[in-house]
Amino acid sequence: MEEKQPVKETQRNIDTLVNDLTCDDVLTCQNARRILVDIGEEAVPRLIEAQSDTREWVRWEAAKALGEIGGPRAMEALLRSIEDEKFDIRWLAAEGLIRVGRPAVKPLLEMLMKRPESIWLQQGAHRVFRDLEHADYREILHPVSLAIESNDPAVQILSAARSALDQLR
Repeated sequence: MEEKQPVKETQRNIDTLVNDLTCDDVLTCQNARRILVDIGEEAVPRLIEAQSDTREWVRWEAAKALGEIGGPRAMEALLRSIEDEKFDIRWLAAEGLIRVGRPAVKPLLEMLMKRPESIWLQQGAHRVFRDLEHADYREILHPVSLAIESNDPAVQILSAARSALDQLR
């Protein structure tokens, strides 16, 4: 039976791995992300912190790792990253939310209702909803996707998102 590392040692390892996400060396960076994904939930708090980094690549690696780890805390962080200023990070956040699946739908709809004018949010939500439409949510999510594609999305999103939320309840 394998002995678990003491909590402080595990945290020190997570801190070191997150610091390695700077990608001064691409292989070190990729390996650090893979190990953080293997660590899983324990790494999520530090990866959430890394999402605030000013360096795009660190945020990219954090979003990629969070998307692969999944789970409720990672999902919350991905929802924040779906409005990152950088397209690649928004794309990774959307991919992570697609992996999360149904649990991500309601909070994403609620975000759209709060900020229907956010173009970045619209784009990310559209990506998630279009993909999940093909799973088993077509009747619920297709109208929201159409609203996002419309000529006046900020207005139409409110009605479509409200209807989708009602159907999910």
